[in-house]
Amino acid sequence: MEEGTPSGGAGNVRAGRSRRGVVLAGLVALLLVAAGAVAWFQPQKLLIDRRVDEAPPGTVTVAEGRFRSLGHETSGRAAVLEVDGGRRFLRLDELRTSNGPDLFVYLSATPADGPRDAFDDEFLSLGRLKANQGNQNYEIGAGTRLDRYRSVVIWCRRFTYAFGAAELAPAR
Repeated sequence: MEEGTPSGGAGNVRAGRSRRGVVLAGLVALLLVAAGAVAWFQPQKLLIDRRVDEAPPGTVTVAEGRFRSLGHETSGRAAVLEVDGGRRFLRLDELRTSNGPDLFVYLSATPADGPRDAFDDEFLSLGRLKANQGNQNYEIGAGTRLDRYRSVVIWCRRFTYAFGAAELAPAR
């Protein structure tokens, strides 16, 4: 060792600080990734139920069916109702399903007992699911040909996953 250079000199101090900076930057990056994952997956929704109770918009039932569970336990009734003036609504009665981060209500050309990954092949979105429990209404746009659609699906867009589906059979 050279005279006048203490062991563990300035070079080691800089290396120690540099390693701490890298470790600190790594921890910050890890925290940011974890926060982003929580924000994207929204796992808290699996623990929180939302309920809505809207009154039915009409009295003439055009089509109806009961939900069957697919990816998550799902129950209730789906009905297409027509009101005076020809406006139509999809009515979900006593719906019960799991909550999720990106749930939508679809009319699908795939039958309710069809393959789970086919519900989004040909569909019409009626909008975000208002709540995972209760009674709710979704307006069906004027000019929508209901004969093109065979089921109602609770669909998670984020994970391309069907929670449950109900056949749309003509009302008796």
